[in-house]
Amino acid sequence: MEDKTMKSTQDGKLSRRDFVGAAAAVAAFTVVPRHVLGGQDNTPPSGKLNIAGVGIGGMGQNNVAKCADAGANIVALCDVDSRYAAGVFNKYPKARVWTDFRKMLDEQKDIDAVVVATPDHLHAVVAMAAMQRGKHVYVQKPLTRTVWEARMLTEAARKYKVQTQMGNQGHSSEEVRLVCEWIQDGAIGDVREVHCWTNRPVWPQGIGRPTDTPPVPETLDWDLWVGPSPMRPYNPIYLPFNWRAWIDFGAGALGDMGCHVMDAAFWALKLKYPVSVQASHSWEVKQMWTRFDNKETYPSAEVVHYQFPARDGMPPVKLHWYDGGILPERPDDLEPGRNIPESGTIFVGDKGKLMCGTYSENARIFPESKMRAYKRPGKTIRRVEGGPDGHEKDWIDACKGGPAASSNFDYAGPFTETVVMGNLAVLNPDKVLLWDGENMRMTNDEKANSFVKPQYRSGWSL
Repeated sequence: MEDKTMKSTQDGKLSRRDFVGAAAAVAAFTVVPRHVLGGQDNTPPSGKLNIAGVGIGGMGQNNVAKCADAGANIVALCDVDSRYAAGVFNKYPKARVWTDFRKMLDEQKDIDAVVVATPDHLHAVVAMAAMQRGKHVYVQKPLTRTVWEARMLTEAARKYKVQTQMGNQGHSSEEVRLVCEWIQDGAIGDVREVHCWTNRPVWPQGIGRPTDTPPVPETLDWDLWVGPSPMRPYNPIYLPFNWRAWIDFGAGALGDMGCHVMDAAFWALKLKYPVSVQASHSWEVKQMWTRFDNKETYPSAEVVHYQFPARDGMPPVKLHWYDGGILPERPDDLEPGRNIPESGTIFVGDKGKLMCGTYSENARIFPESKMRAYKRPGKTIRRVEGGPDGHEKDWIDACKGGPAASSNFDYAGPFTETVVMGNLAVLNPDKVLLWDGENMRMTNDEKANSFVKPQYRSGWSL
């Protein structure tokens, strides 16, 4: 069914006459001119941040709502699917509505900061365009779909001196800080092995490209949705959610959940670039995946092994990733009756082990006798007011002159690089790939390097 309440106009804006009235076409806010903004971080002296949301039909609507709850003005909303985003457009009738983020950034001058919650393949181009114009950016996880894009955003944030945040809200939690403080306090000794896993994907993977070509809905700008990726016929299999499975658009279960599940390990163990990575798939998964020789999607289940070097007084460590229902081996010293969660992490130390859930919740040292005997250290890491619910406010406070946000790009960029570079191994299974992180390349397999930097279609660039 088509929703004809809104149509794209030639200037990239959406007509809203049928659902909010012509009076809301211009935002009724007091605009602080850019030339009087305070400080190198473009902080409005009034303390009232003007925010635009790009990709606001899904998770973006939650991010925008939390920004509004934190006192920000929502002055612009941009989405290529007017039907999917209609409820959000209605919620903020004073915000100007756009289809094309490029036109929005060029023409609407009162924007201070941008929330980016599009599919993964658009994160980099939207965030870069915003930063180049001096806008602060909040980008949903994973920060980008590929390694090179993550590096470019990290460097751009430093160059343009803007405040940034990746949308892995668990990074603002009390629980992840406790895990970091315990590990770095030596609660389980030196950690040489970590196991991380998720029950995702919960969408179809290991499948081929659809052959049917239904018409594009009138309320969707398909060309803009495809963005920098190779053009293909529209099919409802891709959106609004299942795009995560497709190599051209998403980063699979690893990209989707790795920025949550692997966060505690990356932070607590002071990880950066791995030196090698290897992936494997079950025989059944290989048969299903290779049956579609074009390899349109990630496999439905996988195991990825990362090797990290020694750093900052910590020994080398192996990190193992599992998804698609594959779990690590149950530790011998995990007490009977204690279950391994559907998604989580186990740290293996030489004096004990620690297990926690997806967002580092329910962290416990085991065996339980060691947890009871452990004298917890004092708090050494800055806390975020509101925890995960304050993740957006943490960024807004940074934009207004406060401390850098919890998951700013100096942290989130290298973290995302590590997460998504695992997909290089996923797409080249059963090989030990040697990784030169500083130079972003595999040193022993030139074919694997083809996924480091995406090839944008004509008209798109970073």
